[in-house]
Amino acid sequence: MTSDSPSPLDRAVLLVVDLQQPFLATVPGADALVRRTALAIAAASGLGLPVVFTEQVPAKLGPTRPELLTLAGDKPVVFAKDAFSAFDSESLAALLAEKEIEHVLIAGIETPICIYQTALDALGSERQVTLLTDCLGGRRPDDCATALRYLERLGCHPLPTETVFYSILKTTKHPFFRDYTKLVKAYA
Repeated sequence: MTSDSPSPLDRAVLLVVDLQQPFLATVPGADALVRRTALAIAAASGLGLPVVFTEQVPAKLGPTRPELLTLAGDKPVVFAKDAFSAFDSESLAALLAEKEIEHVLIAGIETPICIYQTALDALGSERQVTLLTDCLGGRRPDDCATALRYLERLGCHPLPTETVFYSILKTTKHPFFRDYTKLVKAYA
């Protein structure tokens, strides 16, 4: 790869789906889920990777947890939706097309519903999908596990956040490595 070659990050996005308080209140391990998603958002932001949020019917269910939005910078990108798949948002689809996004890292809830349908639509749009397993949740853990197994068979890559971001860094010589290890400790 030459210095003129685009970075794999130039074609990737972190998509955070529906981390709104009414949903989180029903999810086992919600505090850990929020903490690990905070790590993913902070790491993505630190690496310059775009972070996009969706909110399911925010007028009724409220916004994304504020501490997560804050980690994405001054003007977080948030799309409201009423469909279960984030890809039903025309604004999101337009943004992904404009940025020529080829790889979607997905975090959020609920795994057997919104995450499942979003991942299917991402695959259907010929994008690669990585499911950040420690940043996913749902009311029924068995249903989550079943949905993840099926999505893996379809070609999604279920991996923990640290695995993904250490793979992006590749080496301790990466300029963001020290900052990333501080994030890992802060959000352990």
